[in-house]
Amino acid sequence: MSIEARNISKHFGAFTALDGVDLKVGTGRLTALLGPSGSGKTTLLRIIAGLEFPDARGDPTAGRVFFHGEDVSDMAAGRRGVGFVFQHYALFRHMTVFDNIAFGLTVGPRKNRLPRAAIADRVRELLGLIQLDGLGRRLPDQLSGGQRQRVALARALAVQPKVLLLDEPFGALDAQVRKDLRRWLRQLHEKLHVTTVFVTHDQEEALELADEVVVMNQARIQQVGPPQEVYDRPASPFVIEFLGNVNRLAAGDGRLRPTDQSVLYVRPHDVDIQRDHADDHALRARILHVFSAGNYGRVSLQRADNGEHFEAEVARDRLHDLGLKQGDEVSVVFRHVRMFPQGKFAEADVSDGLLATTRPGYTPAHGAGENI
Repeated sequence: MSIEARNISKHFGAFTALDGVDLKVGTGRLTALLGPSGSGKTTLLRIIAGLEFPDARGDPTAGRVFFHGEDVSDMAAGRRGVGFVFQHYALFRHMTVFDNIAFGLTVGPRKNRLPRAAIADRVRELLGLIQLDGLGRRLPDQLSGGQRQRVALARALAVQPKVLLLDEPFGALDAQVRKDLRRWLRQLHEKLHVTTVFVTHDQEEALELADEVVVMNQARIQQVGPPQEVYDRPASPFVIEFLGNVNRLAAGDGRLRPTDQSVLYVRPHDVDIQRDHADDHALRARILHVFSAGNYGRVSLQRADNGEHFEAEVARDRLHDLGLKQGDEVSVVFRHVRMFPQGKFAEADVSDGLLATTRPGYTPAHGAGENI
């Protein structure tokens, strides 16, 4: 079941929640709406679900939602065949787990309801699917947060929805439980292939779970693509800064001499620290701090020539070999630089310690860094 939203706008008083948004989700895809608070992602999800409606506009083709080519824009939420899972579970506290999951199967018109035995079979099947066999008689308060969220998901799946919509499904859980549930949800999706859209502000969650990531900011979609593409080839400064830690570099000094004012971005894992002065293309820097816990160490550095700060991520064995300590003078080479001259995107790669930019008018070099 594909989803298409065309030219969706939504205002709440003077606040613009969505501004002419277009979205397509392919059949069987798991798509993440990713962005900061207030970016419009939850409003878009609720409009797809029929829980909100877009602004009425003069253009009759604007503000429309389609499920597999069928216009559902004027349908109430209950008629769209949508399964919706809220961040805070929204389970009925006085009902057992079994009855919560069965709820959607028991409230429709009597002539459309399954027989009781069929409902019971469906609930037992779902309890097995969410790995909660034997817990059907418990109340929600007798479950952990992760278990309650799985029950909420099973309740949404019980009615065999055309599409599944999840609003910050793991936002109320601690970090380890979120990781476990992300892995479980991805495996569940591989079994069911229900077209799914989930809202999150967690970059790692979106990149790990989704087939496609939709990055939103200020009521608009900034970029759409597979996780690796969005991470490796960000379309704007906002996207690269939002998708993980990055050093923001002021261009203009050293060997990189842009023809117009530019900003460079370097991921910490693309910062290579060397003890020896490698060549004239390397930056000289001073070690400020070394944090070595975990598989990768983090090293804070300060440029020798202008005092700007930036950060490197170094594998533990490499960190051990370097033997870095506070105050050491080192050389730094950037393996990969992304460049945004006057709002446009360019990209540079390092080969044999040199930068080669893809944008005409630039010569290879290194810029100054300020960690953000």
